[in-house]
Amino acid sequence: MTLTVTEAGLSLADPAAYTDEDRLHEALTLLRREAPVHRVEADGFDPFWAVTRHADIVEIERQNSLFVNAPRPLLAPVEMDAIAKQREAEGTALRTLIHMDDPQHRVVRAIGADWFRPRAMRALEVRVTELARHYVDQMTGYGGECDFATQIAAHYPLYVILSLLGLPESDFPRLLRLTQELFGGADEERRRGATPEEQMAALLDFFAYFQALTAARRAAPTDDLASAIANARVDGEYLSDFDTASYYVIIATAGHDTTSSTIAGGLHALIKHPAELDRLRRDPSLLPAAVEEMIRWVTPVKEFMRTATADTRVGGIPVAAGESLLLSYPSANRDADVFDDPFRFDAGRDPNKHLAFGFGVHYCLGAALARMEARAMFAELLPRLESIELAGPPEWVATTFVGGLKHLPVRYALKG
Repeated sequence: MTLTVTEAGLSLADPAAYTDEDRLHEALTLLRREAPVHRVEADGFDPFWAVTRHADIVEIERQNSLFVNAPRPLLAPVEMDAIAKQREAEGTALRTLIHMDDPQHRVVRAIGADWFRPRAMRALEVRVTELARHYVDQMTGYGGECDFATQIAAHYPLYVILSLLGLPESDFPRLLRLTQELFGGADEERRRGATPEEQMAALLDFFAYFQALTAARRAAPTDDLASAIANARVDGEYLSDFDTASYYVIIATAGHDTTSSTIAGGLHALIKHPAELDRLRRDPSLLPAAVEEMIRWVTPVKEFMRTATADTRVGGIPVAAGESLLLSYPSANRDADVFDDPFRFDAGRDPNKHLAFGFGVHYCLGAALARMEARAMFAELLPRLESIELAGPPEWVATTFVGGLKHLPVRYALKG
């Protein structure tokens, strides 16, 4: 059945659309071609403009005073937006870097920035490599068949980021479950419940955990990122309990779930494109480029929203002050105006100007860590990989925000 432009636009507000990548990209290709700035009026959502071309998204991200994150940083149903506004009025709302604009964003971002700079990444590299080797060894123990998404990709980046925070290993399973509930609120397998209140409960559990952590790190600071966040001061004052907890939430969740999606989706891409897998195994020097291509291919963050602060135009279309725009990163990363043969997985693609980490002042804080983790995993896995194939159908998370493969059953042979 051929999609209409209206149907294509509505797919951006449909979590199920992201579980069928071929259908999703059919819709996004249609929008880029026919209506690259398209007004969407979906049931249960406030209207928004869907922005699908790479150049328009870059221009919006570049003009961060004209297009701001607040008050609608993410696409959410009207009910969830209402709950968020109520909690904001009460001072109990999630307020991460995603929710902030300058000058506050710049000040708060600086709190964690040093932990993700090149020198800090070099110090982490040995540990990241050890963990990658550990998880490839685990694959050997699974007897040649596993669900790579749940048994390997979900755990490896989790251990990296939670170790950086300095959290006890015994808490890792709990934080993995909370992350999947938070990002999987639209997915029947992952969500805690169907109502907005039930979904909000996962966030409140996160807050309770991190408020206790804040108190502990202020009482007895240690040499970890959790202590840096807990003891940070802005204008001489600690961050509020909710702002501190919000900082932990974005580091702990985005710091592993997006990388998990990239690693699982990257392996799936190599299985589906065996010539590229062979090319990469023959020439390991391509690995950094291949990782960038995996990130482009998967694009774990599906969208952010921006709100216009003044009447303006985007792609020639008038946008009024106060109107919201959805920046579709999967669409930008398949834009033929930027990427040669964009639907071809190319392990050596260069240049690769993908927007999977965003652009401008809100560029992903953990981008260097995500790249390092993916490189380390495939640097350990590929030399030991004798064969690999799908052992069942892959499954994607139903989401409109963050996600990727939730199941990737594979059959393989590894050198010991």
